[in-house]
Amino acid sequence: MKQLRLSRIAVLLAAIGFAAVPELTNIAANTAYAQEAMRPEIGRIVQAAGELYKSKKYKDALSKIHEADNVSGKTVNENFTIERMRLSIASAAGDNDTVIRSAEAIVAAAKLPSKDQLQMIQVLANAYFKAGNYSKAAQWYNRYYADGGTDQSLRQYMIQAMNQSGDGAKAMKEVMADLAADEKAGRAPSLINLETYANAALKQKDMAGYTSALEKMVAYHGKKEYWVNLLNNIERKPGYSERLKLDLYRLKLVLGQVTKTSDYMDSSLMAIQAGYPAEAVKIIDAGYKAGALGAGNDAERHKRLRDMAAKALDEANKGAAAAEADAKQSKDGSNLVNLGFAAAAAGKADQGIAMMEEGIKKDSLKHPEDAKLHLGIAQLQAGKKANAIKTFRTVQGNDGTADLARYWIIYANQSGK
Repeated sequence: MKQLRLSRIAVLLAAIGFAAVPELTNIAANTAYAQEAMRPEIGRIVQAAGELYKSKKYKDALSKIHEADNVSGKTVNENFTIERMRLSIASAAGDNDTVIRSAEAIVAAAKLPSKDQLQMIQVLANAYFKAGNYSKAAQWYNRYYADGGTDQSLRQYMIQAMNQSGDGAKAMKEVMADLAADEKAGRAPSLINLETYANAALKQKDMAGYTSALEKMVAYHGKKEYWVNLLNNIERKPGYSERLKLDLYRLKLVLGQVTKTSDYMDSSLMAIQAGYPAEAVKIIDAGYKAGALGAGNDAERHKRLRDMAAKALDEANKGAAAAEADAKQSKDGSNLVNLGFAAAAAGKADQGIAMMEEGIKKDSLKHPEDAKLHLGIAQLQAGKKANAIKTFRTVQGNDGTADLARYWIIYANQSGK
């Protein structure tokens, strides 16, 4: 099984900023300070660089401020003010290497107020992250928090810097702390933390942890590729019953994951064999609409399948009343549940759901968890979302039924049904 791609790294790199404080980007303030505290030859350079900056000639401004490097015997204050100006211009010019150089000099000078010093440490950490120097980035993010920084949005950068620099154990410790805090606070965990946790669990062959992470990624972030991973994973789970193959197809169908001709044919045949011809007809119609059926060398075969489903549905409709009467007389509610599900699939939602509920109450089912799962699906398809979720939450078992029920709940909450 492949690792999940850390898709958020690119997003982090695109979103990350230098977060320079206003005082450090205020050219007028820097220039005024230069005129008061600098020798004229340096003050003129800073003044000229400031004018170029105001005109948005950032590269020219950067070249001008670099001229100050050639002036010998600069004082601490002169160096400090030059670096403040250089940082402002480099940030605007997108010169990350120069941002790092100036930010390190400013932090080392320790002349800023504590709040501004913290923000400058953040600038430095972010710049190292942008540069791909994750070891240095992790060092400076740690310094930010050690010195009293409180911006929790930086933690995702710090964790990824640790992870990318090879300190996976420390990164995981931070991830677990964040996930625990998110759960306690009832908030959505970050996608990148979940991806990191999923990959670590996969490496350690902790499939329960991997599945748990996938479920959260789907529940909170809902991307299609995570649904694919999650549903593919369920079939590999120890104890999973092949009996649930059609149920898995049902979820894949509503999620748009059934695209192959073979899947449309297999799922519709399973539906016919299970006694749900109306469901089979819907699947086949969807296959035709998608262009997966009705074309190519097997078009005639697809037509025969369609005719078979239509014939099965016609026969079921003719014998529906008698079959229902027999099922109601039986002590085993299985047939009543199955007939009810078939009726619901045929568009007779209220009648079908009532039959299923009556069959479940008989309490003599061979697969009671399957019955509750199917009732929840029928309720959801009938637009009874609250009832469906309530039913899904009662589904238990370790053969895959409880897992599918949880996934239907996630789907119901995301689909707006």
